[in-house]
This record gives sequence, C-alpha cells and structure tokens, in this order.
Amino acid sequence: MSKSFMDRAARRILNIIGRARVNLVKDSGPVQMAQLTVNDLETIDNIPIVHDFGFSSNPPAGSDVAMVFVGGDRSNGVIVASNHQKYRVRNLAPGESVIYTQDGKQIYLTASGGIKIAANGQPVEVDNATTVTINASTKVRMVTPRLECTGDIVDNCDTTGRSMAADRVIYDGHTHAVPNVQLGGPGTNTNAPNQTE
Repeated sequence: MSKSFMDRAARRILNIIGRARVNLVKDSGPVQMAQLTVNDLETIDNIPIVHDFGFSSNPPAGSDVAMVFVGGDRSNGVIVASNHQKYRVRNLAPGESVIYTQDGKQIYLTASGGIKIAANGQPVEVDNATTVTINASTKVRMVTPRLECTGDIVDNCDTTGRSMAADRVIYDGHTHAVPNVQLGGPGTNTNAPNQTE
C-alpha cells in the first residue's frame, strides 16, 4: 500500500470520533439538529442529536458533545452524548441517577435516601391520569399552609365509602331529644342524637 493511502486511512480513523461545543439546537423536527463549534476554524451546521428512546433533552448553548462521523466523513456526523460543565449535578454516590434541568429542577434517585423531587419553586403537575394511587406503608404527610380539593373527600373508602360532604349533611341534620329540661342550665343533659353513624 502506498504511503498516501495509509495517510488518508489514518486521517479517516482519527476523524471517526470528535468533540465540539453546542451553539444552538433546532428542536422542531423529528430529529434535533445542532450547530456546533469544533474549533476556532470549524463550525458545523445541522448535525443530528441521537437520544435513547423514551428520553429527550435540549442541550443548552455551551454544552460539550461527543460525535461519531460515519466513515470518518466530517460532513456525515451524529451527536451521541452531551454534557454541560456548569449545570451537571456533581458528587453523586455510586449507583445514583438524576434527571436535571438548566434552572435547577431535579428528579434524584438516591442510593439510600429515597427519591427526591426538587421543583425549584415551580408547579408540579400530573395530567390525564384516571387514578393516582400512593401506596405508603407508614403515612402520607403534606407540609402545606393550604390543602384544596375540587370534589368530595372520602375517608375509610374501602369500608364506609362515605364522603366528608355526606357526613356534614348527617351532622347538620341530627337532633337531640330533650325531655323537659332547661337548656343551658347547670347539669343539663340531653338524649343521644338521632343519628349515631
């Protein structure tokens, strides 16, 4: 083989993998496309970003990316990994994982402290669910100044199945039979209410 052939082959091998920095991402199509700065002399447009199925992100400007160039052809590349040095969550323990955003929201799967969701002062919303079930062996605790519900609240739902609104109707309608006593006087007693359950 000639030296020139070997040189071309070596350049192609060296060009198979590269790294760059994101300038911007176009996220409107079926595949994300990025503009990248490879070095001071090379900017590449319309490089596709490949994500694992079921997960997608939009790397902010300044993110580092790893690229693979098919056959070492710099015009035929694809981004296979990304990282942002400033926003990357640090000091994870072995086996831990975290999903995070640029503005500080996190879903943190800890090694020994359970699952922690940090909303960073923003709403958390669950949409289009038919039923949301929480199975907790000890308790469910809400630390909040206000708890709101637009519909009925039912306690002991697997036994009595009666809502708090239904209990309120019963409470408001119950009476006590009072046999010839002056109400409000000392030692006043009344009979049991007509509704006991």
